[in-house]
Amino acid sequence: QAELVESGGGLVQAGGSLRLSCTTSGRTASSNAMAWFRQAPGKEREFVALFSRSSDRTRYADSVKGRFTISKDNAKNTIYLQMNNLEPEDTALYYCAVGPVLSVSSSLYSYWGQGTQVTVSS
Repeated sequence: QAELVESGGGLVQAGGSLRLSCTTSGRTASSNAMAWFRQAPGKEREFVALFSRSSDRTRYADSVKGRFTISKDNAKNTIYLQMNNLEPEDTALYYCAVGPVLSVSSSLYSYWGQGTQVTVSS
């Protein structure tokens, strides 16, 4: 079993920044893909960014490219999502997830955190 705990969400004005953290524990050693997804009210969960543990490769959704940065700290078993120049459209519940393969599809991720709320006011 694995446990993922997100933190760092909050309320911020448009143009502001937040950094989300996701601390992992348990059986995540075989999880090559580490990703962030988000879900806004009334919408489906959508891919935000991913990080490959084996190659350090990253990939971003077009909507966040150039504004968000995913990174990791192996010593702390933590992945981060630095979010700059936030827009009201970024308002959502943000989840971190880990899985065996790199994918933008949420169905391929094995373990999920409980989510952290990000609200961007205009």
